Amino acid sequence: MTMVVTRRINILFSFFLVFVLIIISRLFYWQVLGSQRAKELAWNQYRSKKEVLPFRGEILAADNFPLVVSRKMYLLHASLPQLNQSVQEIADQLSLILFDLHLKEKTSSSASEISDSVKKDLLSQFKNQLMEKMDIPDLAWASLQHKVPRSEKEKIENLKISGLGFDEELDRFYPEASMAASLLGFVGKDKSGQDKGYFGLEGYYDLELKGRPGILTQEKDVANNPILFGSFFNQEKQDGNTLVLHLDRAVQFMVENKLKEGIDKYKAKSGYVIIMDPDTGGIIAMASLPTYDQKKYFDYNEEIYKNPAIADLYEPGSTFKIFVMAAALDKGVVDKDTKCDICSGSFKIDKYTIKTWDDKYHPDATMTEVLQHSDNVGMVFVGQRLGINDLWDYLDNFGFSDKTDIDLQEEISALLKKKNKWSNVDLATISFGQGIATTGIQILTATSAIANGGNLLKPHMVKTIISGNKTIEIKPRVIKRVIKPETAKVISDMMVNAVDNGETKWTRLPGYKVAGKTGTAQIPIAGHYDTEKTIASFVGFAPADKPKFVMLVTLREPSSSPWASETAAPLFFKIAKELFTYYGIQPD
Repeated sequence: MTMVVTRRINILFSFFLVFVLIIISRLFYWQVLGSQRAKELAWNQYRSKKEVLPFRGEILAADNFPLVVSRKMYLLHASLPQLNQSVQEIADQLSLILFDLHLKEKTSSSASEISDSVKKDLLSQFKNQLMEKMDIPDLAWASLQHKVPRSEKEKIENLKISGLGFDEELDRFYPEASMAASLLGFVGKDKSGQDKGYFGLEGYYDLELKGRPGILTQEKDVANNPILFGSFFNQEKQDGNTLVLHLDRAVQFMVENKLKEGIDKYKAKSGYVIIMDPDTGGIIAMASLPTYDQKKYFDYNEEIYKNPAIADLYEPGSTFKIFVMAAALDKGVVDKDTKCDICSGSFKIDKYTIKTWDDKYHPDATMTEVLQHSDNVGMVFVGQRLGINDLWDYLDNFGFSDKTDIDLQEEISALLKKKNKWSNVDLATISFGQGIATTGIQILTATSAIANGGNLLKPHMVKTIISGNKTIEIKPRVIKRVIKPETAKVISDMMVNAVDNGETKWTRLPGYKVAGKTGTAQIPIAGHYDTEKTIASFVGFAPADKPKFVMLVTLREPSSSPWASETAAPLFFKIAKELFTYYGIQPD
């Protein structure tokens, strides 16, 4: 009996010993190891913390007119236990105030633009949606409507419904609607629900634009009121920086309209136009179609968000010939009067036969005539004179081995195949613009180097950044000298001759000296070229002697004609004509 009692006492003692050790260990944890966390938990119980949203920076055109701004809006929410009216009564009242806003958000139409019967059905649906949000069991808080303007907020506050409240939020507003959408990008939500810029300028300059939120922290009493002499911390919000672009709003508007007309006229699948100042690298206009509405980006296929001028690769075709010719002239392996001794017919290399685009041949054609006729065989002659090593080096210098680093999100670049991987066939086909992939911005930037006398400039959208009272100017950046000024003059004259006497002479503008080159490239598909689908382009600058602008026009799969001379070229000259008038450039 004594042994049994002793055993029970020992068990009870062990139990109490373990219990005491657990208590001691927990006390040790909270007083030593977890003391900081305990302080934070206690601090959170008697302090309030409020985050003040910064205004996202504006994006302005060159004339300081806003293309993108932020507006203060409100999130309407309901604290369900505090509601002093029935869910149906509240939904009836709110729907009358918010219905038009809801319609514009969902359908881009206002209540006055739809029939009474449709309006009645939609209003009923909206009421039901509001009721469902406020009638979820065990839910204490519900979000009812985002982006409520101040005027509607005041109307709702006048209803004196207990339990309804507002939180500030910001809305991105586009004064010029969807103009320049592909280069501006949009603001969406990241994984944590915070605003984030995606694509274009919004994506590239997200950190610059979003600013820093303000934080207000202070002690509070049990009634949740601030303690007058309690601790207080206030971090002022820092609004986002404002971007001022090189983009000319009037030119952008005109180019988008002309591009739409061109796509419709030539029945193209898509297209884009880029215009650059060759002396600064500043982008004056950049338009692409089809496009989207940034306010409703979620209603569009994600593929359309991309800016094809910087995010689509294509084989440039004959526009590429000007860079190969410029390289050969600069190296001194040909001059403008050098005669082609293989241009009397097609040219066979390995198992391939090189032909001209129109199957017409020009024996002893000069280099000027090779460019004028866009002669593939003549360009093979130029490539062979230049050789693989020198051609590769010049193409690298012209910027075809890497991105241009334009300040837009999603730019891509194809890698220029290493020299030791080139074959004689590569040398031949690349000489006339096949077997190599580029982006539109690479072609335009390289052409700009010819237009400005030989300097490759970094293309850029933003001219100045305004940060508070400080203005930061983005100065033009010369990457390198690609060709000598005298070479640039010779190749420019050859391009003028190609416009005046080549396949596009019927589209030229009398009295104006325009340097340009067409490009008609077949689209490679599954290891071969599609014989019916092409990418038609025209690149050029004007006035040729002192260029005001350099421009690339690209149309994808025009069905009225596959040839650039009958599609991209006339569109180029229609835009150029408008630019001559806009800039006050008189004919010679």
